Amino acid sequence: MSTDFYEIWIKPYAAIIIKICRAYTNSQEDFEDYYQEVCLQIWRTRNNFGGQSDWSTWVYRLALNVSLTLLKKKKNDPQFFTSEFLPNELVETSPVFPDEALNHLYDAIKLLSEVDRGIVLLYLEEKSYQEIADITGTNPNNIGVRITRIKERLKKLMDGKVN
Repeated sequence: MSTDFYEIWIKPYAAIIIKICRAYTNSQEDFEDYYQEVCLQIWRTRNNFGGQSDWSTWVYRLALNVSLTLLKKKKNDPQFFTSEFLPNELVETSPVFPDEALNHLYDAIKLLSEVDRGIVLLYLEEKSYQEIADITGTNPNNIGVRITRIKERLKKLMDGKVN
């Protein structure tokens, strides 16, 4: 992967990748592995981007798909991963947020189903129901209902009313 490709096509979207990878991992090592795999898949499949959506939408969808695939592989083979290093600017800003409330929110998000995690992350990024539906492969009406249920579940999780 060239430095130019990383600087132009990945680095501006690093926050998207970080948020998704953080929601699907529980350790710094796994986070680094997920992040690297997403970046590698962006580079490998860059020629498949047809421009039917925004690049950021494509990055979201790819990051979600890669994270879900890695999560599935990890469940089936705990020895699947090997850790390498991320660029310093990402390690310093990745998985732990300085705001304790934000950490609490992410802890609650990790307790949601795999698909609901993706939906709520997109919602928190202020994506429209249509954009979320496009990324997750569902319809906008379904997204509205799911977001309402996810909010209720997160509130209960954060208030300690659900284990």
